[in-house]
Amino acid sequence: MKQNLLSLVAIGLLLPMSLAGQKVSTDANSGSQNVSPFTQESKRFNDWSISVGAGVPLIQSADMTSIKNGNGKNLFGYSAYISIDKAITHAFGLNLQYDRGETRQGYANTKDHVTLGDRQTAGRTQYNAISILGDVNFSNLLRRVDNKSPFRWALHGYAGIGTLAYKSYRQDPGPYNQTLNFESKPFKIGSLFGQAGAGLKFKINNRFDIEGRLMYVVTGDDEFDGAGVGQNGYNLTEDQISDNFFNGTLGITFKLGKHESHLMWHDPLQEIYYKLDVLNDKTQDLEVCKKGDVDNDGVCDDWDRQLDTPAGARVDGAGVALDVDLDGVIDLYDKCVTVPGPVENQGCPYPSNTTTGVVTDGERIMKGIEFDLNSDRILPSNTPILTQAINYINASNSNFKVIGGTDTRSSDEYNQKLSERRANNVKDYLIKNGADKAKLESIGRGEKDLLYPECEPAEKCPEWKNRANRRVYFEAK
Repeated sequence: MKQNLLSLVAIGLLLPMSLAGQKVSTDANSGSQNVSPFTQESKRFNDWSISVGAGVPLIQSADMTSIKNGNGKNLFGYSAYISIDKAITHAFGLNLQYDRGETRQGYANTKDHVTLGDRQTAGRTQYNAISILGDVNFSNLLRRVDNKSPFRWALHGYAGIGTLAYKSYRQDPGPYNQTLNFESKPFKIGSLFGQAGAGLKFKINNRFDIEGRLMYVVTGDDEFDGAGVGQNGYNLTEDQISDNFFNGTLGITFKLGKHESHLMWHDPLQEIYYKLDVLNDKTQDLEVCKKGDVDNDGVCDDWDRQLDTPAGARVDGAGVALDVDLDGVIDLYDKCVTVPGPVENQGCPYPSNTTTGVVTDGERIMKGIEFDLNSDRILPSNTPILTQAINYINASNSNFKVIGGTDTRSSDEYNQKLSERRANNVKDYLIKNGADKAKLESIGRGEKDLLYPECEPAEKCPEWKNRANRRVYFEAK
């Protein structure tokens, strides 16, 4: 029991970072210091979508209604909506929605422009509305922790406020005497309205959902139905200050983004349950691991941030190889696990000249530093080498080329530009921290000067060799 509780605490600490979508380097030698800040590029899930739909509005509470009107019939109008949807979490989002439609109410369908009888009035209302809706995913919010099955149906609840503009028309008894009864402008205090309801979504695939939705709209206006301003017998049938209507729609949602999954369809409880199983029994074969575990590190590929973990390496809950001293050399290869040191010396520090503070191994400094895949960011583990390089450059009588390189992935053109950015970043860092600007020149050589030329293509080599090719190094001129 205690072991299960400790496992749950461990997963609780690891899961927020996992769900936040932080990007972790996939290099074998990368450590936990290579966790990058959250950006749009490092997200794990899509969280934007666009929804469109159409349906039928029915006035339910007003002087003239659409449901079971004076003739015992239902009068159907039409409506349409489009919304831009943003998922904040797996269970909550915000929608900016535009609605347009027309309601029909009273004793007859006003498209005929005819009502007969003594007091058989009818009306129609054309409306436009803009609103902000909160979106609660009840299926994710209330999902049981032991429910490991995938789900394709989701119940959503919506509620929000906005601004409403409309024109209401009244058809008095007789033919073709329809008049504009009232017009409301948007973005006024009196034009505020609210709506709330529920929708049932079905996931067609990773890009499209369909949804049936029923909303109840509170207009906050007694003139919306077109019964008439101050018309005795027309506007006094119901004693209320708001004409309200139901709006039933059928719509489709298109999920934007490059990722396979949308945040609203992600179930974090299922992820917790699986990770607890892994911690309690790593030998157990769980079917919930749909994509397998290619590196056999005990973390399912669905949430493994490092799919090429070397055999025998210890990993954290996200599948990233541990690096206790944060020096960029994982513990499996680090000969000095608790003391930071460069990759070239297997994670152990070089001896220093105690009188000058400058590292005596000039060759190591000239070999430079390494970079993450597709990145020109200088890693924290490289700053000690660059600090020593500044002293080395300033003490030398030579000028230096700061040369950027890449591995053999991607095109020659892309790699050339990436190598130039890496060289410029290192040069700027050196100058900013005290290096003599006149002694430095930055050059990008792309994949033309590999430290390990046999890595062409990159798949022929282990990842540590490809990482060594992604470098910035120095040459004396």
